[in-house]
Amino acid sequence: MTETLQNLYLGFSVALTPSVLFYAFLGCVIGTLVGVLPGVGPLAGISLLLPASFGLDPTSAIVLLAGIYYGAMYGGSTTSILMRIPGEAASVMTCIDGYAMTRKGRAGPALAIAAAGSYIAGTLSVIGLMLLAPPLASFALRFGPPEYFALLLLGLLALAYMSIGSTLKSLAMGALGLLLGMIGIDPMTGFFRFNYGLVELGDGIGVVPVAVGLFGLSEILLTAGQASAPEVIKPRLRELFPSREEWRDSLWPIGRGTVLGFLIGIIPGSAHIISSFVSYAVERRLSKHPERFGQGAIEGVAGPESANNSATSGAFVPMLALGVPSGPIPAVMIAAMMVHGIAPGPLLISQKPELFWGFIASMYVGNVVLLILNLPLVGIFVNLLRIPYPLLYPVILNFCVLGVYAVNGSVVDVGIMTVMGALGYGLRKFDFEAAPVVLGLVLAPMMEMSFRQSLAMSSGSYSSFLTRPIASVLLMAGLALLLLSVIPVFTKKLGWRHKVGFVPAQDEKNR
Repeated sequence: MTETLQNLYLGFSVALTPSVLFYAFLGCVIGTLVGVLPGVGPLAGISLLLPASFGLDPTSAIVLLAGIYYGAMYGGSTTSILMRIPGEAASVMTCIDGYAMTRKGRAGPALAIAAAGSYIAGTLSVIGLMLLAPPLASFALRFGPPEYFALLLLGLLALAYMSIGSTLKSLAMGALGLLLGMIGIDPMTGFFRFNYGLVELGDGIGVVPVAVGLFGLSEILLTAGQASAPEVIKPRLRELFPSREEWRDSLWPIGRGTVLGFLIGIIPGSAHIISSFVSYAVERRLSKHPERFGQGAIEGVAGPESANNSATSGAFVPMLALGVPSGPIPAVMIAAMMVHGIAPGPLLISQKPELFWGFIASMYVGNVVLLILNLPLVGIFVNLLRIPYPLLYPVILNFCVLGVYAVNGSVVDVGIMTVMGALGYGLRKFDFEAAPVVLGLVLAPMMEMSFRQSLAMSSGSYSSFLTRPIASVLLMAGLALLLLSVIPVFTKKLGWRHKVGFVPAQDEKNR
């Protein structure tokens, strides 16, 4: 412990130098803006600014790029809560209860809890990164293709089981997302699949146009179909801050989201996206009043926002300790380190302690900067809701189109967003949840690759999923969720999902 504190002192001596402090602040500001703009996302922001970091010293460059990463996690919640437009894919779950709170005039508390939860989760996860990086990274290496497939399948089944309404409907939406994720180039053979002559679909359907269409555009269509425009929200000063009860209801979700996000972040994949889905499902399952989820439950904002911010620190564990990127964003950051002549891996801590511990300390500083940036802006953001809807919604529509187009400069993405907006409108009219579609789309490439790699490893035998302990345990957990969802059909009794208000009795018995 004494050695750790000495190293942390070294880190702060580096992080608090004027140049590193400036780039930490700059990265946080850029990241917040990147998160607020729908369609840009942290990966695009880091990629665009990567060349600008080449002229900096290694520590400043990595601190700048990391600030953009976790700054985008903060900023993504703003448009999700105020306008039901996910700033980036990890903010999809925040849309559900965050926007519901906005419609109830509680946008200020939702934004404040999102900022506070992100700060707490970010700070605690940095402590975890500092203390647990080597052993946790070693455990993550035990995950091969069968374990990844089983874990991703469990995540999809858990979301369907915890969803409001019919489990069958949620599984159908997840399957739709998986089918959409099959579009594009086959990752193992290189053949085009289901692209119908559109070269732009070679990389598959992007998460951003699907998420913005299903959540943002569908909300505009629903509002346009109302007999009268929604009432303009004019929040008072005292309504901008969470009540004591809202703080109390948020503390445990923030804690659970922090732990879940950090652990999931270590595992390769789109960890910050998956962790927010898992956190939302867990909070709804543990809540004493799960019927409030989807209607403006503060826990539905606190948990996912904490999880996706904590996952950013978890993603740095294998990157720093082993030189193994856990996703596309850490991969870009490893490329930046290598350009500067830094070899990430187990020797990084001993060979470049000022870089490693300076980076750790800069994350503490960055979380404080983000909190200072975001909390005072709550009042400014909430005042956007004073704009009448006939004026606000055309602006939001243009915002959606420009954000989606900016990702790849493709009109096809705008068309996908339009189709998904119409689909989202229909799904909401028939009480289908849109979130499983997005999760299925995100998981499809990873699930397919893991599944086919597993079969290749075992010469086409499915036994590898059962003979590997971690994979078999995860699959058994998924099977248990399926059995729990169908037991009420055979016992003719109401399941717990009806008792807590997840689903009407008739749907429960006929599911």
